[in-house]
Order: sequence, then structure tokens, then C-alpha cells
Amino acid sequence: MTVETDAPVTAVLSRVIAMLGKIDGLRLPPGSRRDVESILVRQVTRELERALPWHAGHGRNTATLACIIGRAMALDVEALHHLKLAAFLHDIGLLMLPPHLTEDKAPLESESYIALQHHARLGANLLEPFRFMREASVLIAHHHERWDGTGYPYGIRGTYIPLGARILAIADAFDAIQVPDSPGQETRNRVALRILQVAAGTQFDPQLVDLLGHIVRSAAPSEHNESFTYFHGSTLP
Repeated sequence: MTVETDAPVTAVLSRVIAMLGKIDGLRLPPGSRRDVESILVRQVTRELERALPWHAGHGRNTATLACIIGRAMALDVEALHHLKLAAFLHDIGLLMLPPHLTEDKAPLESESYIALQHHARLGANLLEPFRFMREASVLIAHHHERWDGTGYPYGIRGTYIPLGARILAIADAFDAIQVPDSPGQETRNRVALRILQVAAGTQFDPQLVDLLGHIVRSAAPSEHNESFTYFHGSTLP
């Protein structure tokens, strides 16, 4: 596939690659490493958002929800960390596509839609050489696979799709769903959840969708309840 990017996007890619290289060169104890990587990857995400303003907040929201689901699945600290990094940068491959595919909001023709499908693989290929992103890049590569095997880029199915990628797919879709004229965040969330429930067993892992439903329903008001903070539209630190 030929990748055509304009000059500003090329400059963003150059800055992103330089930033990732510096992060990859860090040599810190595991706990400090995870904290520093998370902070610096958020800075990389801001570069992505400068190039794709309509994308602002999506990486961060996806990371928050993916970690809520991941904790409910009892993922260990390292797995959660790689999931968070993957969620922040899951759409970085969009920078490597022709600009009209990411700037034009009109419905895509079939050829353009096929080209857009390459963004997961392109993003994974961009990130895989950086050691600290190696596991996250696998999750990014597979976050548009479908439970029934009709997804992309590789068409794998069911539990052959890495668990982190299945979680990422649900968090990505939940945050991206637009509900026009929704009277409030809670109504929007219920509609988004219902859309995911309809697609459970075809597009999404049904057990993970069930888990998300439980999380949404049990989110109770509390300053210490991350689920409540996310689902009621407040800003997380």
C-alpha cells in the first residue's frame, strides 16, 4: 500500500518517532518505568490530536475505559500498562493514511474504506520497533478484528484475538459512538451500551460486553469510583 501524507502530518510523524525513541531509551525500575511511560505517551497522544483535532480526547477516554474493563478482568499490572499504552495510541496509524481519508466526514466509498482499514496494521508496524510498545503494538494490530472472524486486518476470530485487543475494541467503540440529541451523558451511555449488546457475539466478545453492562449499571456516585467518573462524563486525572 502506498502511503501519502501531507507535510504537516509528516512533521508530526517525525516528532512522534523521535519522542517514542527517547521513551524507549529510558532505563528505570519497573514501577517508575510504567509511570513515566504513561505520562510521556500522553504527550505523544497530544501530537496525534494536533494532527487530527476531531480525535481529541478519544485516546484518553479509550484508555480510561479499557483499564476499567481490564481491572474487572483481573489483568495484572503489566498487562494493564500495555493495554493503556495501546489505547492511547490505537489510532496512530491514521497519520499514515492519505489526508482525505481522515479529514473528509462524508461516507467513504468502498475503495477508501478498504484503505482506511490499513490503519491498525500501519500503526502496529510503526510502534513495534520500540521495545516498550512491542506488546501494545500487538493489541493495536488486532483491535478491529471481530469475534466472528470478519474483522480486519487478519480476520482472526473468537479467543484467538488477544484479550487486550478484545477489550480495546469495546472501549474504542463505546467511546466513539455518537448519539445525536442525547439529553444527557447517562442516556448516551445506555444507548451506546445497547448498540454494543446488539453486536455482541458477532463484532464483540459477548462476555466482555456483559461485563461492560455490569460496570455501567453498577457505577455508583463516589469520588473514588473511576467507573462512575468515566460514565458520568467527568474529567479524570
